[in-house]
Amino acid sequence: MTSSINSQQQCKKIIPSNIIDRNEAGLFIAGTRISLYDVMDFAIAQYPAKFIANMLNLSQEQVQIALEYIDAHRTEVESEYQSILTEASELRAYWQEQNRELNERVATLPAPVGQEVAWQKLQAQKAKRLALN
Repeated sequence: MTSSINSQQQCKKIIPSNIIDRNEAGLFIAGTRISLYDVMDFAIAQYPAKFIANMLNLSQEQVQIALEYIDAHRTEVESEYQSILTEASELRAYWQEQNRELNERVATLPAPVGQEVAWQKLQAQKAKRLALN
């Protein structure tokens, strides 16, 4: 009986108290709304820990713990990270399609009265952004 309990405990993922598993949402730094995947974005881009801490408003210790956890569980974290990126991409595509008709209708609206100059600047910025994509 004790051997089955021990094997079950060994199979469980050991998570330090500074990392919280929010099930469907993934792994987060305790006491924050910052996910390990946020830290991972910066780490993949090869930013230093001090920069990551400043950008995410974390302590250097929190970032170091997150980076150590990512390194220790790289395959699991990367797998979860990829599934979250895939899900986010699918959601973005879904809502773009759902809002396509509305966005097309809004794009044809005339400039608000008295706001013509600002409207022209906005339209120029939108065209520039679309040209970059």
